[in-house]
Amino acid sequence: MTLLTALYVPGNRPDRFGKAVGAGADMVILDLEDSVPRADKTSARAAVVRWLESRHPTDRDPVFQIRINPGDAADLEAVADLPPTVELRLPKATQPDDMDAIRGRAVTALLENALGVENAFAIARHPAVTRVALGESDLASELGSDSDAVLDFARLRLVFAARAAGIEAPMMSVYPRIQDAEGLLRDTVHGLTLGMVGRTAVHPTQLAIIREAHRPSTDELSWAESVQIAMATDGVRTLPDGSMVDPAMIGRAEQILVRHRAIPPEDS
Repeated sequence: MTLLTALYVPGNRPDRFGKAVGAGADMVILDLEDSVPRADKTSARAAVVRWLESRHPTDRDPVFQIRINPGDAADLEAVADLPPTVELRLPKATQPDDMDAIRGRAVTALLENALGVENAFAIARHPAVTRVALGESDLASELGSDSDAVLDFARLRLVFAARAAGIEAPMMSVYPRIQDAEGLLRDTVHGLTLGMVGRTAVHPTQLAIIREAHRPSTDELSWAESVQIAMATDGVRTLPDGSMVDPAMIGRAEQILVRHRAIPPEDS
């Protein structure tokens, strides 16, 4: 399933859980890690589990993820009885073995250091892993650089690893400058050109901008639909403008159409 937006909400703020769902993100990430002070870890864990257990699922629910603390057995024990549809987000994954303790639950592996990026394909192939993502702030801190070249290298490594492993393209990391709407739009479009799809957010106001960045242009949509029609019609291998069409184009055309369908109708 292609997701375009994900929204983090601190696990020690249960008053925001319902608001996060109402914001309309495709995924809501209930965080037990970085956004929760050490003193609040136990109460946050209990609040997240209690809230998820008390909900009545609907067909409009987002995907729910819990970002656990790496190596925390108490977190894994606490979420063990939640519905299997609740996914886990595992920070600081560096090797496939990091996922072995997780059973019967989809995992997004967060790669936040050089070793994790180097092992991206092996991690992406782990049976529990359905998505991979970068933790760009931690990675930049370890490498001593947040230059475009450094981050783009890591982003591309994840794109290739995910596709080679047969899982969804990675979503982009959080854009931390909440007030910089133009920067968020520009950076998200750039990520799309690298093969990434979707983005996580830390504030609801970022969601509409992320969706807008993924909206195909009229020309892109027209081209994708023309390719699809041409490839489905026996003997027809040209577009209305006379350009040739071959099977290699269908993948790009399908990705454009997937993005178009993933944008809610009310945003169209």
